[in-house]
Amino acid sequence: MEIRFCAAEGGVRIAYGTVGTGPPLIVPPAWISHLELLWQDPAARAFFVPLATRRTVVLYDKPGCGLSDPWPGRQTLDTNVQVLETVADHLRQERFDLLGISTAAAASLAFAVRRPERVGRLIVYGGYADGRQVASPEVRAAVLGMVRAHWGLGSDVLADIFMADADAAAKAHFARAQRGTATAEFACELLEQCYEACVEDELDRVVTPTLVLHRRDDRAIPYRLGRDLAARIPGAQLMTLPGRSHFAWAGDSAPLVRAILEYLGEPASPPSTDEMLTPRQLQVAALVADGLSNRQIGRRLGIKERSAEGHVERIRQRLDVNSRTQIAAWWARRDR
Repeated sequence: MEIRFCAAEGGVRIAYGTVGTGPPLIVPPAWISHLELLWQDPAARAFFVPLATRRTVVLYDKPGCGLSDPWPGRQTLDTNVQVLETVADHLRQERFDLLGISTAAAASLAFAVRRPERVGRLIVYGGYADGRQVASPEVRAAVLGMVRAHWGLGSDVLADIFMADADAAAKAHFARAQRGTATAEFACELLEQCYEACVEDELDRVVTPTLVLHRRDDRAIPYRLGRDLAARIPGAQLMTLPGRSHFAWAGDSAPLVRAILEYLGEPASPPSTDEMLTPRQLQVAALVADGLSNRQIGRRLGIKERSAEGHVERIRQRLDVNSRTQIAAWWARRDR
């Protein structure tokens, strides 16, 4: 990923990164962001790299996060729309497709309403129309209080919620990234933005072709909010996917990637080996082909047996096979 900077209002420097080739797909930050740390995450790369084979994927850090400068004052939905437009203007992209994930869904929808001539297709994943519906007032207060009082514990809890289907190592990496990227106070500010964001009054004015993606058992943003969002957007298509993880790259991201590419008019050709499995999963698949058990794989790679079992299950899901024998057969064909 190539990381550069552009200037927003008041000279605030916004860090952005581009990867891939083809028409632009802008992906605003979903939460606390750090471009360098994000790209070190194998799961995130496994999500974005297949998209980058068809599109120039544009990512950027929210002001006050990662490599971007702080914003002068409290950020709002309007701030998020303004920063999105700043990045697009800097890249001289008059028209582009937009992927709004999680808390970026509201800003993406608002931008599409206010600048309809600039958005070709809009994809919203894990989104909502009214942040007040995400959780009860008591739950919202409890989460904010926990994060503010004990950011270490709060970051672990958020990792467990946001990445419910991820293994322990991935959750720990994400928790460390949150703590290393934002203070407890700034994390609370971003959570408050999530709870306060509301685009209900703008949805009937969305004219951009829109796909709404939501996992059925999303632990952070209830599925009913995604279904409601799709129902309120004229002509929107709803696609329901399995899984509990909130972030797109957590858990099995392959179905999401396929849905996004197909909606963008980029039918996915048979993916390469590197696109199908992460580097760690390729290691595990090779050891399965050698006949090792989960316990033996764990010992060989220095991970817990349970983690090895999780890797094998995700490999089986991504390859759409039912047994270790079929994984071994796939590896043998790949290795010729």
